[in-house]
Amino acid sequence: MSHYPPTLVKLIREFSRLPGIGEKTAERLAMHILKAPQKQALALADAIRDAREKMSLCQTCFGLADGQSCHICGNPARDPSLVCVVEQPADMVALEKSGAFSGSYHVLQGVLAPMDGVGPENLRIAELLKRVAEGGINEVVIATGTSVEGEATASYLSRILAEKGVSVSRIASGVPIGGELQYLDGLTLKRALDYRRKV
Repeated sequence: MSHYPPTLVKLIREFSRLPGIGEKTAERLAMHILKAPQKQALALADAIRDAREKMSLCQTCFGLADGQSCHICGNPARDPSLVCVVEQPADMVALEKSGAFSGSYHVLQGVLAPMDGVGPENLRIAELLKRVAEGGINEVVIATGTSVEGEATASYLSRILAEKGVSVSRIASGVPIGGELQYLDGLTLKRALDYRRKV
């Protein structure tokens, strides 16, 4: 990398700080930026600056928003009595892409991980409880992952939400369409059997 001018070295280093980007990929990205028309390169720089300066968290669900409210919380066609709890904004996007959910969301911004020093006070759990206490929520669907931390978070939320008198459900997980049983992990198979339904 020392063969490049300092300005290019700086660009390569910045790209290499991105997750999943090694030095070779960072070098290719930097060279692409240099070869791209100036207008395209500046558009990328503007998009990065705008994302950092204008993006914030929705004041209701804590998903990503361009203002105080995200497009989902601001949509009157959504069912506010049904709230799906997810770990991260990307999980909310994944569920939205599926088109299977028409309620609102609550983004925890992580999962309980005591070994890493992440307790309930580090997540958006108090805000969820406040939303439930304000009324109007009939059911909370817990859609955390199936990792140990995700399961622990789901268990914790189920317990404290049940005390608030709200209906609590957990998304089912199981055999994916086209999946072969021999290649699935034990937890996935257990879930598939636990949440089986009559046909």
